[in-house]
Parts: sequence; structure tokens; C-alpha cells
Amino acid sequence: MQKFSTLAFAAFLLLGSASAGRAQAIVSGFMAGKGHGSVSLSGTTESYTNVYLAPEKIDVVPIFQEVRVNSLNLYATYGLTDKIDAIVSLPFIQSKGRAPGTVINDLHALYSDQGYTNVRQGLQDVNALLKFKAYSREIGSSILDLLGVVSFSTPVSNYQTNTGYGYIIAIGNRATKYSTAGVAHLKTASGVFATAQVGYSLRTGLVPHALIGEAKVGYAGPKTYLEGYAAFQESNGGTDISQQGFTGFFPSTRVNYVRLGASGYRPLSKGFGLTLGVSTYVAGRNIGKSTGYSAGVSYNF
Repeated sequence: MQKFSTLAFAAFLLLGSASAGRAQAIVSGFMAGKGHGSVSLSGTTESYTNVYLAPEKIDVVPIFQEVRVNSLNLYATYGLTDKIDAIVSLPFIQSKGRAPGTVINDLHALYSDQGYTNVRQGLQDVNALLKFKAYSREIGSSILDLLGVVSFSTPVSNYQTNTGYGYIIAIGNRATKYSTAGVAHLKTASGVFATAQVGYSLRTGLVPHALIGEAKVGYAGPKTYLEGYAAFQESNGGTDISQQGFTGFFPSTRVNYVRLGASGYRPLSKGFGLTLGVSTYVAGRNIGKSTGYSAGVSYNF
């Protein structure tokens, strides 16, 4: 089973290159090992011209013709013991709305006292996570691991979440989040693996709490790491944009989604490696139908 340790770090690095601005993967099923870890810097670009609203998808973004989100994410993981990993990430996000010049000029005039801009950027939320292996069992030539996860995230800059449709290009909802999850991870002698996880996220303020989860299958070989996944979020309560009960306070909206994605990792030399990824939303509620592409570099130790 030694081959799993060769590219186990790829699982962490691909999390670091996930879309920091919107829906980031939860955790990997692999453990780093005591004294081992990785650091990665990745970039993601995503855009959308359609929006999932209630009760159906619409082929236009309110105010803007297109919204584009670019992000850089610094991500690090470290094995405190063979059964406990610490993970931290910090994204910088730029969100921009594209619209005809007359629309932007009108918005500048309407919100001149607020310094309106169709570009918002800054550091978003720092994320800190502890993952621990609670149970491990051999099943033939395969290994089943059960893991627990607790995490915390909070804003690190004074980014804006003004009410009104300008929130469409906000880089976050300024909520502090407390989350926990359970993970089942099966890895085979051939390198094929499957991971399933489900958790719950408590959010402060009027941001709805949410059930979150992910299913993943992949291959971790001596020189290649590949994975495909489906992730979801189901909000507990909240309002729908422009529907009854909506007050214009966007952070309180009910945000649901199903997102599909694929990622890959290739080691280069002396601990360095390259990650690539793509993801897209295939269903949702009060969220843009975006497709994103990511790339990153990493160092494993």
C-alpha cells in the first residue's frame, strides 16, 4: 500500500486549487503523515452569464451581462501526527461584472455616495481545519478509513456585502462558519480510491446554515493523480431572490447547488508538482451557473 503515500499530497493540493470564491471542496480522504505536508499556490478563473434562481434558471444575470471571478489561493497542510492533519487556506478574490457602459454610468450616478464600482477584490476568509483518522480497517487488499473533520473560517478583510443587486459581485458573505464532517475513504491496492463525505456548516448572522457533501472517485498512482467528483450544498432556510420575503439582503438567500468537477496532479521534480482542474454547476438555487478552470504549483515535504 506504499504507493498511496507517493501522491497522497496531490489530494490536498487539488483542494487548494478549488474555486475559493464559491464552492470549495471539503477535505481529502488521504492523510499527510507526521511531519509531512505541502504548500501550494493556485489560480482559478470562472464566469457565468446564466443564473439559477427560484423556480428556474434564467438566461441573464441581473444588471450585468457576465460576472467573472478570478482568485489566488494559498493552501498548506501539515501532519501533526499520523492521525491528525492541520490545514489552512487563504484566498484573494477579484469579482467583476460586465455590462454596457450606460448601465455602469447609471450605477455610478445612482450610488455615487457609496463609491460604486463594478469590480470588487480583496482577501476573503481564512479557513482553518483539523482532520483526524478515527478508524481504519483492511478489507482484503484494500483499506477503509473513517475520518472526522472540524473547521472554522472567518473574514480577514473589510470586503463589502452591501444590500441591493451590487451584491452579485461581492467576494463573500462576511459570515463566520463553524463546520464538521464525516468522511469514508476506501483505497485499493491498484491505486483506485473512492471517498464520500457529508457535513453541516453553521454560519453567523442571517446567512443560512447548510448541509454539505461530496462524492469522489479517482486514481493515485506513482506518477499520476486523477479524480472526479460531485459536490452539493443544501441550505437550511433562507429566502429566494426577488421572491416573497426577500428584503434585498443577499447574504440571507438560500444557496443550493450541485457541482461536478475533475482534477489532476503531476509531480515535476524535487518535491514540486503541477495541478489542473475544471468544475461546473449543473443545478442550483440563487447561484450563478459558472464554469471554472484552475492551475497551481506545489511543494511537498
